[in-house]
Amino acid sequence: MSPARAETVRLTEQVSCAGCAAKLSPLDLKDVLSVLRGPRPKGVLVGPETWDDAGVFRISSTRALVQTVDFFTPMVNDPFQFGRIAATNALSDVYAMGGTPTTALSIVCYPETGDMEILREILRGGAETLKRARVALMGGHSVRDKEMKFGFAVTGEVHPKRIVSNAGAKAGDLLVLTKPLGVGILATALKQRLLSEGQIRTMTDQMTTLNRAAGQAMQAVGVSAATDITGFGLLGHALNVARASGRTLRIWSAAVPILPGVVGFASRDVVPGGLHTNAAYAAPHVTFDEGVPEALRRVFVDPQTSGGLLIAVRASRGKALLGRLARAKVAAAVIGEVRPRGRRPIEVVA
Repeated sequence: MSPARAETVRLTEQVSCAGCAAKLSPLDLKDVLSVLRGPRPKGVLVGPETWDDAGVFRISSTRALVQTVDFFTPMVNDPFQFGRIAATNALSDVYAMGGTPTTALSIVCYPETGDMEILREILRGGAETLKRARVALMGGHSVRDKEMKFGFAVTGEVHPKRIVSNAGAKAGDLLVLTKPLGVGILATALKQRLLSEGQIRTMTDQMTTLNRAAGQAMQAVGVSAATDITGFGLLGHALNVARASGRTLRIWSAAVPILPGVVGFASRDVVPGGLHTNAAYAAPHVTFDEGVPEALRRVFVDPQTSGGLLIAVRASRGKALLGRLARAKVAAAVIGEVRPRGRRPIEVVA
């Protein structure tokens, strides 16, 4: 499909929200997920109780399955790129757990009167990314829906002793972020036709960049904990790490990388609806220095699609991790540190 055809379609205007804002908020999920509590079945190494990125199930002394699922509405107008983004995002949870994705099943929700050529391009984009990641597409399931949604259920493998969960952060660890923030805000600006072609390319390039290299780097070095930054924003996912690890995460606001133009849009209230629910969820658990601008506070709860990894690593291994990431052309930054549990699980300092 040509770029002109994709622009004519404008996928983002065919749905009520743009991509990541469509997810249920953590406030919605908090009480609902309590019904999943109970004795852990035999073989489950990582379950839903820690809000980790994926579940892990032991199948032998040296092999464990990593399982996850993710799908959402479009946040770009090019169907092929939307398919690529959906696949990249779904694979990310496996990389965040230290695993290697192996198979995938597609999930398609599509209007009955929708253009099948558009759906073909979405599927082609997803398949292209899976092929690049060396993941086998095993099939899938489709249903009729008023709004198009697309994604994948992904299965991977990890050694049971090399799982990277969000529960292992230790006081003294450095916090490393592997992608800039702001794609949720940019997706909202795109829907309002406020983005330049350069900004659209930058946003799309980031969301179609696999976290494979970052996952391989953290496995090679050995890290304490990790999570990928997606729908709950930086602070929401950092909060999960802090709670599961029994620590406080201190974020250095000036060190957090942000995509160009995002702070300006945030200051003008060009933000997705999911940002506000993320902010309400995080508020009781976060302290901000007075010097942290309001626009930055919004960016830190911006719901991301196919965001980077937030990695907790021992300070003695930080240089090795950053070196490997740099050689893999991953633009990572040290954005904070892990501290003993304080008054609140998250501190954001100027």
